[in-house]
Amino acid sequence: MAVFVLDRRKKPLMPCSEKRARMLLERGRARVHHMVPFTIRLVDRLVENSALQPVRLKLDPGSKTTGLALVREKETVDVSTGEIIRTLTVLMLLELKHRGHAIRDALTSRGAFRRRRRGNLRYRPARFDNRTKPEGWLAPSLQHRVGTTLAWVERLMRWAPVTALSQELVRFDTQQMQNPEISGTEYQQGTLLGYEVREYLLEKWGRECVYCGVENVPLEIDHIHPRSKGGSDRVSNLTVSCHDCNQAKSNMPVEQFLAKRPERVRKILAQAKAPLRDAAAVNSTRWALFQRLKATGLDVESASGGRTKWNRHQLDIPKEHCLDGACVGHVDAIERWQQPVLSIKATGRGSYQRTRLTKYGFPRGYLTRSKSAFGFHTGDMVKAVVTKGKKSGTWLGRVAIRASGSFNIQTAVCKTGNGLVQGIHHRFCTLIQRADGYGYSWTKIASTSARTNTQGDAEMGRSVTAALSLPGLNPGVSRATG
Repeated sequence: MAVFVLDRRKKPLMPCSEKRARMLLERGRARVHHMVPFTIRLVDRLVENSALQPVRLKLDPGSKTTGLALVREKETVDVSTGEIIRTLTVLMLLELKHRGHAIRDALTSRGAFRRRRRGNLRYRPARFDNRTKPEGWLAPSLQHRVGTTLAWVERLMRWAPVTALSQELVRFDTQQMQNPEISGTEYQQGTLLGYEVREYLLEKWGRECVYCGVENVPLEIDHIHPRSKGGSDRVSNLTVSCHDCNQAKSNMPVEQFLAKRPERVRKILAQAKAPLRDAAAVNSTRWALFQRLKATGLDVESASGGRTKWNRHQLDIPKEHCLDGACVGHVDAIERWQQPVLSIKATGRGSYQRTRLTKYGFPRGYLTRSKSAFGFHTGDMVKAVVTKGKKSGTWLGRVAIRASGSFNIQTAVCKTGNGLVQGIHHRFCTLIQRADGYGYSWTKIASTSARTNTQGDAEMGRSVTAALSLPGLNPGVSRATG
């Protein structure tokens, strides 16, 4: 885990290790510029007098979580083959959790309340639906995903000397898939070895066996209509199943194999020819993000999700959003990826609504007019040191204020188990960082390799800790040239 470094004019230098950052602060050569992610500012260095190395920011956009990896590039030439080998050293891993579902639910609720108010027309015709959307319009929940991702790209570009970007542009490269219903090429036989098709099928069938519904087991590709009886290799004839069901089905048609479960047969046959529902929407946000990244003027590398998964399996790296980001594009080796991950959760900046409503639309409570209490705002990161009582200890996290001065602190872990510590008096709290619309915590990557993980890519366990408390690795430093 690296510490961002700025020169005295706030221009980015090469990130350094935590140990070197502590040394610079103790010797008076640096000042604290930002807390999370931790950033220092040198008082005796300019970027013109420093040597920088190529740094690349890699992104894996997702519907709920976007993985980001800041890496240092090193290219060497294999003397025997003349091939260029790209080795990446991980400087920082980040995971950005979006709030698109919360935005969608809030807009749906607001629309329902408005329709109820405006529905009393008394024989007047409703307004005709003649409002057109501008070109390139995205739904607010999708635009939020693009906006927050781009905001963090711009933040990292201010804190690190980023020279290039990499993005997973499409989840499935339809031009490399085996005869799909949304494209039309034969069984892909390149270096990806069917990874595009496998990833497409896993997403389409929900990463579970379609015959028995078992999850978190190795899944195999199966032909719905057997090839021995004239079945094709089209994606619409492929599904995923566990090993036991695949062996039991053998070369039987699905109607014969599931003769006693006609409802499941109808569901399988109906879903087989249906394209992946979310692919179009997700790909549209990826393309919108890609165009915004190109507008930065940096070199932007794009790759498919199948290529990302192939890189991850070749390098024996576990399945995580941030590590998927590190595996995007051309990768031959990755170093120092086993480090803490900064988890960033989009929380928003509050609401203008002061009246809380029940599900029927009746008021149930009212908020104060002021957004601050005793110098704190909801969303501020605070540190509370409680010396006595049931809540004694040191609590670090996001605060929710009350006018009474009794605050709640959302931490990563606490005695109650859910991370929420209630009833902390404001006099115990010290401000660490002002609210910026995000919540922060550190997570550790499980040490399980990709080869021991299932093809279903089950979510792996993590241990969580509050921010500003984990030791880091030595990712390299910027060196003065004069």
